[in-house]
This record gives sequence, structure tokens and C-alpha cells, in this order.
Amino acid sequence: MTNRLTKLLEHARVTGTPILADGAMGTQLMAAGLLFGDPPELWNVLPDKQDKVRAVYRSYLDAGSDLILTNTFGGSPFRLKMHNLQNRTFELNKAGAELARQEAGERVVAGDIGPSGEIFTPMGSLTYEAALEGFARQAEGLVAGGADCFWIETMSDLQEVRAAIDGARKVAPELPVVATMTFDTRGFTMMGVSPADAITELAKLDLAAIGGNCGNGPDELEAVVYAMNLVRRDIPIVGKSNAGMPVFVNGKTTYQATPAVMAETARRIRAFGATIIGGCCGNTPAHIAAMKHALISQPPLDLSTIALTVPLAKRQEASPERRERRTRREAVN
Repeated sequence: MTNRLTKLLEHARVTGTPILADGAMGTQLMAAGLLFGDPPELWNVLPDKQDKVRAVYRSYLDAGSDLILTNTFGGSPFRLKMHNLQNRTFELNKAGAELARQEAGERVVAGDIGPSGEIFTPMGSLTYEAALEGFARQAEGLVAGGADCFWIETMSDLQEVRAAIDGARKVAPELPVVATMTFDTRGFTMMGVSPADAITELAKLDLAAIGGNCGNGPDELEAVVYAMNLVRRDIPIVGKSNAGMPVFVNGKTTYQATPAVMAETARRIRAFGATIIGGCCGNTPAHIAAMKHALISQPPLDLSTIALTVPLAKRQEASPERRERRTRREAVN
């Protein structure tokens, strides 16, 4: 049976039509009442909250998303342990995927797997084997809930990406896997991985798509997509940017990139080489609807007529202080 994601990717390859992903989940749930610091995944099983999770899924589908990510970004036992929910890993992930499946119909449900928030040995205590087993427990729930593929995102460490991939494939080797990293440290991940290094190494793992998400905003993500496309033009690239950097206005976190800005960003990211385009933190259904209109109703931009706003990152030897900052930020991500 043809997988929904692979069928969608094949259609994009043949027609040149971009694939539209969704926007933010966490910020949408916070707008619906989720308190800062509370686990969004718990809402997947609370009878008085499930409709709100489904409403977020539905709002992105109504805005035109071809695929939606499950409300399971922090659904690994490592992150759930912070809330004493690690023993409910299967249940919370299964429920998150089930709610998405109920709304998505024939559109793609991507089982979202975020970073563990822990540091691998020897800098930290997490072993590869423990990471693989933890991500496998999360993957079991996503598969049971009806996910079409695994979507591993916001990673900084290639070792952790590999552990998540191996854990997912231990459970369901037949399902496609997408992996994206976040390049928010002068064009590199917090663990020092460049976009070129990321796609070079991840391309060896037979992934359905590879790319970047989150980060510091659209300008930097454009450079990430472009850098990846320079290395490998034969692999679908994902571009899912934040709606700019958050600022505090009247005690509330606000993202400054408007739907119009993100619509133009979608066109630019497409020109720079992305096949799958969407939004990360701060992107609402209105942003996704604007992207849909721009990608479908406006002609593609000519790459020769546009230029990167942020230049491609150059590798620099990290100072001990910078390496320490990366380690601390990865630990609490």
C-alpha cells in the first residue's frame, strides 16, 4: 500500500507543487488556555481538552495544510519525566496521533518526535542505547494512533537524530521518516552542526525529507535551505521557520512576522530549494492560509532575482564559553 507521505512527495516531484505543512502547536494551545510549563501532551487524554487539540489540527487543515504534526513534540519519556508522566508515554502519543487521524482524513499525519532535552555521554549521562529505547517507546504510541510517518524535529545533535531514527524504525521500519534540525547559533546547531554537514550525514540514512525548523526566524532559515540544496538537490528539503523572534508585549509573548511576511517567506524558501514548507513557533492558521495562497496563486520566484538576507554561515572554532552555552541550552530545550 502506498504511504500517504510518499505519495504526496511523488506528486510534488512530478508536478513541482510544494507541500504545505502546518504551523505552531504549543503557542496555539497556550492561546487556548495551556499554562506555560504544563505538558501539552496531557491534553491529548483530558476529556475537556481533547476538543481543543482537535480544533488546532482542524484549523491548520482548513487553512490548507497537506500534513499536520501530532501534539507529541515533548512526548518522549525523557521530556515526560519532567512531569512524572514517563509511564504514560505510549498512551499520550497514541492519543495525540488518534486525534490527528480523526481530523486529517486522507491527509498526512506526521508523528512528531522532539529532542530529549538531555546530553549524550561523555558530556552528559544519556547513552545511545537509552535514547534509542526511549524514542522507540514514543514511536510505538504514534504508530498505534495511526501516524503515517515519523517527523523528528528541532534536533541539535546528529547522534540524537540517529537514535530517534533507529528507535522509530525499530517499531515501524516501513514508515517514512523526516528529520529536521534547528540552526540557531550563527547558522549552526547548538552542537555545532552546519546545514551542509546535516544533509550530508542524514542523506546516508534513507530519509523521506531533511531540513531545518524553528531557529531565529525566516532570514536564517532561507540560508539553511539554500545551503542544503547546494549539497543535495535530489532530496526533498523542509523549511519550517519561526514567525520571527518572540518579544514580550504587555506581558505576553508575541511573534512579529505577520501572515503577509510568512507568505513571502514561503515563496522565497521555495525558490531556495524547499519542497515541504510550513511554520514553527508563532505561526497560526492565518499564517498557513497566507502561505497557501502565496504558493498556489502567485508564480514561483526566480532564484536569479532574489538574494539571501543572511549570508551562508562560515565555520568558526567555538570558544569554551560558547560550547558551554550550547550544552546548557540543549539541556533545557
